[in-house]
Amino acid sequence: MKLNGTALAFDSASEMLALAIGTFKDTGLSVCATGDAEAPRTANQVLVSRAEDILAEAGIEASDLSFLVVGRGPGSFTGVRIGVATAKGMSCGLGIPVYGVSTLDAVAWHAWRGGIRGRLGVIEDAMRKEVYPVRFLLDETGIKRLDIDSVAKPKEVAAKWLELGEPLTLVGNGLKKHASCFEDGIFTLAPEELWAPDGEGLLQACAADAEGGWLGSGDPMTLLPVYTRLSDAEENERKRLDEQTEAVPASGVADEKSSGGLFLHPLSINDVAGVVALQERALPDAVWDAQDLADEVGHDNRTWWVARLDGAIVGCVGGSIKGDTLVIESACVEEEMRQRGIGTRLIERVAADGRALGAESVICHVGPSQADMMSVCAKLGLERVSEEEETDTVLLRGVLPLAAIKHSLSLATPGVSSRENKRAIQEASDPLILAIESSCDETAAAVIDGNRRVLADEIASQIDFHARFGGVVPEIASRKHIEAIVPTVMDTMARAHVNFSDLSAIAVTQGPGLVGALVVGVAFAKGLAFATGLPLVCVNHLEGHLYANRFIDPTIEPPFVALLVSGGNTMLVHVKNWGNYEVLGSTLDDAVGEAFDKVAKALGLGYPGGPILSRYAKEGNPRAIRFPRAMLHSGDFSFSLSGLKTAVITYINEQNRKGIPVNIPDLAASFTAAVVDVQVAKALEACKKTGTSLLAVGGGVAANPDLRQALVNKLGRKGIRVIVPDLRACTDNAAMIGSVALDLYNEGVFGSLDADPIARMPLRHE
Repeated sequence: MKLNGTALAFDSASEMLALAIGTFKDTGLSVCATGDAEAPRTANQVLVSRAEDILAEAGIEASDLSFLVVGRGPGSFTGVRIGVATAKGMSCGLGIPVYGVSTLDAVAWHAWRGGIRGRLGVIEDAMRKEVYPVRFLLDETGIKRLDIDSVAKPKEVAAKWLELGEPLTLVGNGLKKHASCFEDGIFTLAPEELWAPDGEGLLQACAADAEGGWLGSGDPMTLLPVYTRLSDAEENERKRLDEQTEAVPASGVADEKSSGGLFLHPLSINDVAGVVALQERALPDAVWDAQDLADEVGHDNRTWWVARLDGAIVGCVGGSIKGDTLVIESACVEEEMRQRGIGTRLIERVAADGRALGAESVICHVGPSQADMMSVCAKLGLERVSEEEETDTVLLRGVLPLAAIKHSLSLATPGVSSRENKRAIQEASDPLILAIESSCDETAAAVIDGNRRVLADEIASQIDFHARFGGVVPEIASRKHIEAIVPTVMDTMARAHVNFSDLSAIAVTQGPGLVGALVVGVAFAKGLAFATGLPLVCVNHLEGHLYANRFIDPTIEPPFVALLVSGGNTMLVHVKNWGNYEVLGSTLDDAVGEAFDKVAKALGLGYPGGPILSRYAKEGNPRAIRFPRAMLHSGDFSFSLSGLKTAVITYINEQNRKGIPVNIPDLAASFTAAVVDVQVAKALEACKKTGTSLLAVGGGVAANPDLRQALVNKLGRKGIRVIVPDLRACTDNAAMIGSVALDLYNEGVFGSLDADPIARMPLRHE
């Protein structure tokens, strides 16, 4: 593959923020500008502004860039995602490819330019007293990898390399902590100034990967970080499943909420049942046993990828490494989804993983009913080797890397004709705002106009990925956001029939929420704002839940009281005016949503707990068990749920000790009543104190039918009107973020490209 044009390269996988601009021509690579600098824990604040600086230094506009280069790691998980999410946003906004390269390769190239030759060992810090170790061979022509990416204890790495007996020059930031492990015999430490990746090294790695055919299609949707390990929760699950594989049922909620377009992700335990069902429909002659498929998850010499469309599994490809060959073990796509490039993308991802795991070739058996797969393999460069007459199965073989295919789905708004676009814009009212939400376990995007008309509102739910753990796992949430952000945003743009040039601003949730989840949305939005030149609007997630009521009643005006109840927050707010809020009281410990989740987990009912307990509560007696009403008479507006949660769990344990089955409907109804009584009483008291006759409710728990009914009935009898969003608007969504952003945009309140997530972001006040 030949590279031509100008590229911006950056990497934020370590404390060293590496940036460079280079021009690729037939004559080779020339570096136009660099901006390497240490940025410990500040990469997200300074990355985009430094990119602006080196572009200005080189006299290059962002629109002049031909492609982007980003370090994929391995390195700090959050650091890698900052760089990758920013690159994805820039790629979408500029409509140019983005190529991921190894951070460790960039370190090796830095050492090569520093004059080091012979065998090199890169020791990059992996935290938790571990390192990412890779050996390279450096000669006058460049660098050659000798190992695949892995993670290990530094003493184990030293022992293994000592056993090989080959002199090694060492570089990498892992030496700052673990140099004492490499003091013996064959090891020599290079000068410390060569230990970090740099921008020029990224460009050199890109050039080498292009020459070797490693770069892939440049589609931002398929660009993902290099992790080398599962999340801690998944690692623990894998150990447990090694002893006994258990079927993990889906929550039954995600499919109802998901509408986030097509996205790809590695196979997880929770996908197994869906993949088997897909195989039964699309590939009935080659259906995997569920336990055998579950055994494939997370193993070092396996690679399986799944495609989802609006939450449903529509494709899966998997392979194993046998010697230096990647064997495609299974490949299928939903029949009505074929001819859309899904199979091609999946095989590309599996092949890329195979190459990274040391495979040099690939083989695939294609059955007589897989004419579409035969076409995909042919496009990717696989050739027919033989045919089994008895089964009509064809053996295809190819050399890695596969032929590169350019995909346009993620690089431009698909399916938008100029006529449709013109009509949509004429009907819309300025300004047009794209909003992005990623505060917890749902990736969402929406386009909203100046009249708060929602042109499109998409959600990619992660609920089924967290269900098996009984709650949201922050590391998994962040990984899923980086997978879903591009297709969710681009699908939203397509369904709204708008292009980036039609927009007035980019809005994003800045907080509160999970930092690892927020950072993906914020970094992507900043990259997109940088690329398009649009202003950035940073929004408070809780204010979004408050604004969701404006979709139900556009005439609602302050002053009023808002009850915000969600998975992570419970509070009463006096809304004196839009943008002027007084928090009357909030939870001292668990939020309502957390309490529901923990009780459901104690009962073994799964996640999320709210909808599950609500279904059981319909059949139960709310007076069957008298649970405490915590802080009901505290005289203030604070909430506490930990005591109630403990009382419920204690009751469950006591019943178990007595050998008495727990009546789940009665328990669910009684627990719900205890929660609702306190919420209703304090909401009523807050309205009395502030002298308002209007209560607005927001947050995920606002979908609870018992809470909604109790608020409407009991406050209604006191002459207080209650507004609750519809069920879809209760959950995390981007339309509510866009609604807040509309007011901020009209007020001229904009964020800057150094914006960073704020995990405990307070509400605005005057």
